[in-house]
Amino acid sequence: MSNGVLTFFCGKMGAGKSTKAGEIAQANAAILLSEDEWLESLYPNKITSLEDYIYYSGLLKPQMKTLVQSILIAGTDVVMDFPANTIAQRLWFKSIFTEIEAPHRLIYIDMPDEVCLEQIGKRRIEQPSRAATDTAQMFEQVSKHFVAPTFDEGFEITVVAKNSGAGAKSL
Repeated sequence: MSNGVLTFFCGKMGAGKSTKAGEIAQANAAILLSEDEWLESLYPNKITSLEDYIYYSGLLKPQMKTLVQSILIAGTDVVMDFPANTIAQRLWFKSIFTEIEAPHRLIYIDMPDEVCLEQIGKRRIEQPSRAATDTAQMFEQVSKHFVAPTFDEGFEITVVAKNSGAGAKSL
């Protein structure tokens, strides 16, 4: 039996990573793991700043890595709705799939800031529990750390861009 495929995402806050993760998981009968859901379940009302997110996300990652590797080894595809928005975050994903020699897909959702901010505003209304963190100020703070993926990093990258006629292209 071959290992399952790990799919993960890069894109600014509000770019549509969670929506795309759900679509891909459903289309591929894959396990969907959402960082936001895990963090809210394990650490309710604890994340009110970028520093809180970094701290609690760091606590979650070792157990998540073990879980994901076990699922992939069992031959089931996993879609991780966890950000791969910095080189360090992508190195963590790389360790997950390279250690067990599983295939992967990095989906880069490249949206203009205006689109991201508009979607964050809608999300704040639809999910009032996120109103404190889904703000233009948080977007600006988080975006300072954003680094788009490059082919040199060694990933199988598919780019989804607002203005790409076909909707997606591989790097």
